[in-house]
Amino acid sequence: MDFLSFIDLTLFLLLFALFVYVFASVTITILHKVYLTFHFCMMFWPICQFAIRAVDTPKVQLFYLKLSFIDMCLIAVGWLLFTIFLTGHAQFLRKKISILLFVPALFVAICVIANPNGKFVLPLQGNYIHRSYGLLFWYLITVLIGYIAVSLYLMSRALLSDKAPRIKTQVKQVFKGITVMTVFILLDIFFNVVLNLPLPAIPGLTSLGILLSVIFFVIAIHRDKAFDIVKIAHQDIIDTIDHGILVLDDNEVVVEINRALLPHIDFRIGSLFDMANLLSKGQSRSNIHLFLQTYQKHPLKRTQIEMKFHNGKHVNIQTAPISVDNEIVGRVITFQDVSELYRLIHETNFQNEILQERNQSLIIKQDELSLTNRKLEKMAITDGLTGIYNRLYLTQKLEKEVVNNIKHQIPFSVILLDIDYFKFINDSYGHLVGDQMIISTVTAIQQTLRQTDILARYGGEEFIIYLPRTGQLQANLLAERVKSTVESNKMIVKNSPQSLSITISIGLLTINNFTMESLRSPHTYLNELLESVDKALYKAKEEGRNRIVSVVR
Repeated sequence: MDFLSFIDLTLFLLLFALFVYVFASVTITILHKVYLTFHFCMMFWPICQFAIRAVDTPKVQLFYLKLSFIDMCLIAVGWLLFTIFLTGHAQFLRKKISILLFVPALFVAICVIANPNGKFVLPLQGNYIHRSYGLLFWYLITVLIGYIAVSLYLMSRALLSDKAPRIKTQVKQVFKGITVMTVFILLDIFFNVVLNLPLPAIPGLTSLGILLSVIFFVIAIHRDKAFDIVKIAHQDIIDTIDHGILVLDDNEVVVEINRALLPHIDFRIGSLFDMANLLSKGQSRSNIHLFLQTYQKHPLKRTQIEMKFHNGKHVNIQTAPISVDNEIVGRVITFQDVSELYRLIHETNFQNEILQERNQSLIIKQDELSLTNRKLEKMAITDGLTGIYNRLYLTQKLEKEVVNNIKHQIPFSVILLDIDYFKFINDSYGHLVGDQMIISTVTAIQQTLRQTDILARYGGEEFIIYLPRTGQLQANLLAERVKSTVESNKMIVKNSPQSLSITISIGLLTINNFTMESLRSPHTYLNELLESVDKALYKAKEEGRNRIVSVVR
C-alpha cells in the first residue's frame, strides 16, 4: 500500500468519528435513526476505496469496487428520499411512483454486479487499482446525476415557497451538503476519468465531498436543532396561532417569533426589542407613557395597549411575564390585529351583533394564549421526562429557604441520591428502558415523601430532595424509607421474562447549626451545602453503593 491509500481511510475515520459524535451527543429519535442509517451508508464509499488499494487480488479488488458503486446508488436514492420527506412531498411515495424511483438505481446496481463483457469496468496493469470504465459506467453517472438533479429541484422549490422558516433552514443545510458532494464527485470524474492523465489518480475527492456534506448535517443537528422533536412541535404549535407572538428573554432579546408576526414586524431572533421605539411609530387613545412605565418598572405585571399605526392597522399589544418564583426570566408579547373591529363599529346595528361574537372569540383566544403562557412557565421549572421540578427551580427555592432557616434557626435536611449502575441498564436494555426506570423510580420516591418535601431531578440519574424542618433522626428514617422503597420497586421490561429493580446510593446532609455570617452570601453557602452532600453521595458509592452516608453540620 502507498501513502495515497490512507487518504480514503483517514476520511472514513473522520466520518466514523462524526457518526459516534452524533450518536453520543443527541437523544436518539426516529429522525436521528434515519439520519444515522444514511450516514452509515455514506461511510462505505471511502472504506471500499481504501480496501481496493489494500488488497492485491484482482477479484477481491473488483468486489470492493462494485460494492462502492452500489453504495453510491444507495446514497443517491437516500438523498432523494430524504429530500422528498424534508420538502413535504411525501405524496410522491405512493406505491406505483415509489417503485419507479427505485427502478433506475436497481437496474444500475444489477449492471454493476454483472459487469457484462467488462462494459462497466476493466482492469489495467493486471489489477483494478488502475482501471478503465465502459459505457455502463457513464450510464450509472447519468442516473446518479438525475437523482441529484431531482433532489436539487425539489429543494429549490421549497426555498422559493412560503414554507416555515424552520423548514427552509433545514433545506438550506441539505442543499449545501448535496451541492458540495456533487461538485467533488464531478471533480473526481473529470480529473480521474475524463482527463485520464498519465499521472497517478487523485484519491479521496468523492470521499472528501461526502465528508463535507456530513459536516453540514452535523451543523444542522446541533446548531439548528434540525431533528429536535420538542423544538419542532413547539414551533408548529405557536405557528398555528393566528395572533403575532414575540418571546423575549430577561434582557429584552428576541428568542422566538411566530409566522403570523413575521410579515408585520422588522425583528429577527437575536435582535434587541425596543418597546418605546415600536410605540413611537403609532398613536393611541390610551396613555402611552403610563403603559411604558408599567412595562419598564413593573415587569411582573400584565399590561396592554391599543395602537393605531401609520399603515392604518389597529393592533392590541399585550404583555405577560414569564417568571419563576416571582423573578422574571422573560416576556410573551402578543399582537392582535383588531382593525376589523374598528371597521365593524362604524357599520349598522346588525353588524354590531357580529362584533359581539367576534369579541367573545377574541376573549377565548386570549384565554388560550394565557394557557400557553402558563405552560411555558411550567416548562421552565419542571423536568421534561419525569414532570418533577428541575435543578434550576430547586436551587432557587433552596437559596430562599436557607435564608429563612438561618434567620429562624430552623433545622433542615437535603438528600442527594443516585441510581446505582444506571449506565449498565442503558447499555443492556436501551435508553428507552433507562428512561422508564427513571420515571418508575421517581414514582416510588414520591410515595415515601411528605407533602412539604420537594423532589427535583438534579441531573441524569441523580435526584435531590429538600426536607424542611427535619432533623437528623427523622431525615435518616426518611432516607431509609426512600432507599428500601426504591429497592423493592419492580419494573416489568417488555420482551423480558424477569422484572427489573435497582438500588440507590444516598448522601444525606442535616443542618442543625447556623451562623449569621452565612446570610451575607446565601448563594455561596448553598453551594457549600450541595458540595457537602455531593461528597457524602460519592462516599456512599465508594463504600459499595446501596447505602446511606450522613453528614451533620
